[in-house]
Amino acid sequence: MTNLTPKTLFSLHGKTALVTGGATGIGRMAAEGLIQAGARVLIASRKADACRAVADELNAIGAEGSVEGFGGDVGTAEGLSALVGEIKSRTDRLDILMNNAGLSWGAPLEEFPYDAWQSVMAVNVAGPFELTRQLLPLLRAAASAEDPARIVNVGSVMGEVPMGDGAYSYAVSKSAIIHMTRILAKELAPEHITANALAPGPFVSRMTAFATADPKTRDKVGKSVPLGRVGRDEDIAAAMQFLCGPGGGYVTGAIIPVSGGINVMSGQNIFAAALE
Repeated sequence: MTNLTPKTLFSLHGKTALVTGGATGIGRMAAEGLIQAGARVLIASRKADACRAVADELNAIGAEGSVEGFGGDVGTAEGLSALVGEIKSRTDRLDILMNNAGLSWGAPLEEFPYDAWQSVMAVNVAGPFELTRQLLPLLRAAASAEDPARIVNVGSVMGEVPMGDGAYSYAVSKSAIIHMTRILAKELAPEHITANALAPGPFVSRMTAFATADPKTRDKVGKSVPLGRVGRDEDIAAAMQFLCGPGGGYVTGAIIPVSGGINVMSGQNIFAAALE
């Protein structure tokens, strides 16, 4: 009989994961969720010291898994090559790849700079694609029909709905990540590698500090979300445990809307007046 206990469905014991941008925000939430399920998690970002400090903090909580932190830049070809070399020096297989590192840029439409496109697209789109491409041998080494390797890309609800909010290059880059996820899901399924994406709404992070750091402002932002709050750590951790555990092995090409319902917000009912 199939074992359908929660511990079995979401267990990540023996799994090795990489989380880019894993020292803060959604990346850190994901890393903690993965180690709580028993995974060995590698976290990397441009700030190596921050990654090592977070690794120490997470290793001290007594989870079943462990964390290793080091530097890595997905925004340049040289940085990607160095990051892949570092990963290969630590493991010969990769069960989970979370492309989370991201960059944003905000300015009014009339003032939005040309340079904001190249830098944002390099980190948010080209970086995840190239890192995935270079790590395919490690993902293939971990993949099987019974237990696929997993790719989880981090998009945004801003990539699902026409919402610029001054972050035009960011929103478009996240739409690109969502489409790239579906393409990879189609192409890699025969190799037993799944590709899914998270499309978060507002979460407390360094990127959203202008709107979420202050409790009063965070509460205002939360009230604009259909479910009435900003995201919490457990929202990301649970989504990752599902997508990466045995219970998520039959899911690929999915965009998980961790956005409190923003993904289904729409305008007013155009026939409401006629029905009054």
